[in-house]
Amino acid sequence: MEKVVLLYSGGLDTSIMISWLKENYHCEVIAVCADLGQKEELSGLEEKALKTGASKLYIEKLTEEFITDYIFPTIKAGAVYEGTYLLGTSFARPLIAKRAVEISHKEGATAVAHGATGKGNDQVRFELSIMALDPSLRIISPWKDPLWTLNSREACIAFAEQRGIPISQSKKRIYSEDRNIWHISHEGGVLESPWNEPPDDVYTLSSTIEKAPDIPEYVEIAFEKGIPASVNGKNLGPVELLEKLNAIGAKHAVGHVDMVENRLVGIKSRGVYETPGGALLYFAHRELERLVLDRDTSHFKEMVAIKYAELVYDGRWFSSLRTALDAFVDATQRNVTGKVKLKLYKGNIVTAGSKADKSLYLEDLASFTNTSLYDQKDATGFIKLFGLPMKVAGLINRTTGK
Repeated sequence: MEKVVLLYSGGLDTSIMISWLKENYHCEVIAVCADLGQKEELSGLEEKALKTGASKLYIEKLTEEFITDYIFPTIKAGAVYEGTYLLGTSFARPLIAKRAVEISHKEGATAVAHGATGKGNDQVRFELSIMALDPSLRIISPWKDPLWTLNSREACIAFAEQRGIPISQSKKRIYSEDRNIWHISHEGGVLESPWNEPPDDVYTLSSTIEKAPDIPEYVEIAFEKGIPASVNGKNLGPVELLEKLNAIGAKHAVGHVDMVENRLVGIKSRGVYETPGGALLYFAHRELERLVLDRDTSHFKEMVAIKYAELVYDGRWFSSLRTALDAFVDATQRNVTGKVKLKLYKGNIVTAGSKADKSLYLEDLASFTNTSLYDQKDATGFIKLFGLPMKVAGLINRTTGK
């Protein structure tokens, strides 16, 4: 009997796919779940997987690897998709696929199955990662399989009910959600209309703005070479640090994102995201870079960040280009050591102070008075030369009457 490794979360799609794969492929199903810090969602998962037909379930503790090898490089790059999305699902998928490939080798499996739909991004992220890591493995994607007839979430719920498969989704709360230590995403249901404001019950990790405290809170984050190192003066490991910032940010409704994004497959989709700790880290990291990066490096890095975000979003984590961009990013982070103080209030993040060991900001140079490094009269010649091409163009336009 063929062995198939199923990327298993215990959500609606993968819960029914154990039964579906066995019924349609007559295979042994080995479920693999990545523990990326989703906490209570892992409760009872092994019993559920085995009860619904899996021969075994691997729950892989990958939270720290997720933070150090996937989140931190993306923060250092400053990568944000379409200026808003902090890539919480995007950079989790290649790690999940990587571990599934390793378990496939261990178990002698010939195929990897996943529950991503044919209209989303995750299918690309999973499949490109598997292809890059082991092209010999067959990929089974039920949502794109001719044998798959469950073409709506309502149909999937009915399939589960018919077979007694326990699921958390209901026809009342039908959101598609993905959670890890970095974020939680919400799609579907009433959110499919961009005109609908997200109901309060959408937010499961963080407070709503209305319920956030009426008193602001300050938080201090320190970095060493671009990597988060401490919160409020206390050195913390990667997991503890992010959990601490998640708690602080969630209390103040920080990190809410409601956006219509351009999926790789050409569809516009609406998603609501909660990324409380991540929003604080991105904001603080960017403020620290303002002190230490020169103008040319900073501006070029902004272009790199856009490309880096596209690579991560599009599932090309294991591409040679991303690896090459990491080399550039790491060079820019050599002096990104210092601390930033943030003020949090009702969903807002405001800079309340920043300092760096090798800050390029010199107070006397930034002042309005002359210093030994800058004589204001020198700017006269600079402006004449800098503006010479525009001056020439202006002269030509005047003489030609245009």
